[in-house]
Amino acid sequence: MPPEPAHASAATESHAPEAQTGLDPWRRAELPPAPTPKGLAWIGTVGPGVIVLGASIGSGEFLLGPAAFVQYGLTLLWVTAVAAFLQTIFNTELMRYTLATGEPIFTGFMRTQPGSNFWAWVYTLLYVLQLGWPGWAGAAAGAIFFLIFGQLAGSADTNVVYAIGVAAFLVCVVVLLIGRRIERTLEILNWILVVVILGSFVVLAAVFVAPATWVAALAGFIGLDPSTATFSFMPEGVDFFLIGAFAAYSGAGGMINVSLSSWARDKGYGMAKVTGYIPAAVGGQRVKLAHTGYMFEPDTEGMRRWRAWWRIVRVDQWGIYFVGAILGMLLPAILYVTFLPDAADIRGLGVAAALADALKAKNALLSLLIAFLAAWILFKTQLDLLDGMTRGVTDILWTGSARLRATDVDVRLVYYGVLAVVVLWGVIALRLTQPIVLLQLGANMAGIVFIIASLHLLHVNTTLLPAALRPPAWRRVGLVATSLFYGTFVVLWLSTMM
Repeated sequence: MPPEPAHASAATESHAPEAQTGLDPWRRAELPPAPTPKGLAWIGTVGPGVIVLGASIGSGEFLLGPAAFVQYGLTLLWVTAVAAFLQTIFNTELMRYTLATGEPIFTGFMRTQPGSNFWAWVYTLLYVLQLGWPGWAGAAAGAIFFLIFGQLAGSADTNVVYAIGVAAFLVCVVVLLIGRRIERTLEILNWILVVVILGSFVVLAAVFVAPATWVAALAGFIGLDPSTATFSFMPEGVDFFLIGAFAAYSGAGGMINVSLSSWARDKGYGMAKVTGYIPAAVGGQRVKLAHTGYMFEPDTEGMRRWRAWWRIVRVDQWGIYFVGAILGMLLPAILYVTFLPDAADIRGLGVAAALADALKAKNALLSLLIAFLAAWILFKTQLDLLDGMTRGVTDILWTGSARLRATDVDVRLVYYGVLAVVVLWGVIALRLTQPIVLLQLGANMAGIVFIIASLHLLHVNTTLLPAALRPPAWRRVGLVATSLFYGTFVVLWLSTMM
């Protein structure tokens, strides 16, 4: 049946729980049927998990993880195992809300007390504090510098690295201008990245990594050190600012995960097939993006379709994101500890090219390949996160500002207006300090995001959604555990600063 008119919905549901903060209540529509992919058709069906996985490989997996493993050892892989598991629960609960309503989770957050404006400011601020530092473009610049000059960048090369970083940042903007649907462009690019990067790392690890290192890495997922046959969950004298950042970016991290909901909306999962998406500026056509979502009747047919959609979510998150996050951290880790000396601190302008530099004397061609992969990974991560932040702030503005929607403005003008502001700030932020410092700062903020957003998501999914669509008990426990897990690391790194 067609969706009810907005005025009819408002008249009949003005006292609905989802309208408690003044946002329009959900309209009513049937849940669209889910795709039934087989074989290679799954590639076009999943997508949000691939985007967030691609973003995760370029932050924790390729920068902060190796920095931690080289300095403190592979026993820290237990952090990755726990983080990836908890983040996958968090991700699927984000998608639960979007499947059910067609709204990004920001709208769900804004539907709760103390009010939509309060949460709009909170999550916009969290976006800025975590992702407003374009450290990925700066780190990519270090790898590009190595490709051009054949050496690691030093303090004397700061201006050159800055110029390269700004250029990489601006190229991200060009990519976001092109295509029909921005989410689809990111999805295609991330499929290429994930397959090529993980495939390359598998080959390199198979050729160069010793069996003992493989054993140490696999044992590290439970915190076991095979050389001493003892468990070592946290080395003595550890830098908790680095380890807190590593824990947050083991997987995606904070607002990167939260952005998954917006990508799922634009992919058209569940009720999002009714609400619309954000098109690209060049090649895209104007699309009417709904500012409020839809709810379906959880009757027999509705729940049958719901279970079909939930099957797709499980494959997208447990099959793609979780497995990819584990492999994405494992493979670079064993390569770095194989070629770099123990206890080395690789943080610096050339952190992204540290592995390439270590290989230079052994195989110059392989060294250049690693540097190219590093530059590509980090550029692509910056692209994903630039879109994620811009998209998230756009969704907040679009949902929260009736005055903005009353102008009948094209949502693309809002998206690209926010993008312009973000890029201007990014060019300034790149000058503030070294990229790895910016990344650690953002990653530790991601831990704070998990503390807040995990409990907020639990509240939204257990109070606003119909009872039949709410998460089971074990998932509720998982969200609380996520908040506690990251809260522990935040307390530890804050305590070292006092």
